[in-house]
Amino acid sequence: MPLGGVLFITVFIALFGAFLLWFAAKVGAKPTYRDPVKFEPYECGIPSVEKKDTKINVKFYLTAILFILFDIEIIFMYPWATTFRDSIATGNGAFVFGSMLIFLAIFIFGLFWEIKSKALEWD
Repeated sequence: MPLGGVLFITVFIALFGAFLLWFAAKVGAKPTYRDPVKFEPYECGIPSVEKKDTKINVKFYLTAILFILFDIEIIFMYPWATTFRDSIATGNGAFVFGSMLIFLAIFIFGLFWEIKSKALEWD
């Protein structure tokens, strides 16, 4: 019964985790002095001034997301390049090369779409 083993492990992990949290709360060190300065954010020695209407430009998020997308696509190309000779030796070279061409076509289409939609322009 593999399901019984999975259920046993799940219950065991949940109970053991709860026990560890309880044990750490009982045995662990308790803070004795709570200075309010300690709970303030600190950045380069400049006192922070909190504004309620702070708006972060969406372009920062868009740039980060696009970087991650294109970075992951490049990372997918590395294993293909390292195993391509083995694929040729086994007779699957044309299929693997064709699939990489399709992948590159999608990659290049995405790059041109990004440039055409002016996603990285900061005007």
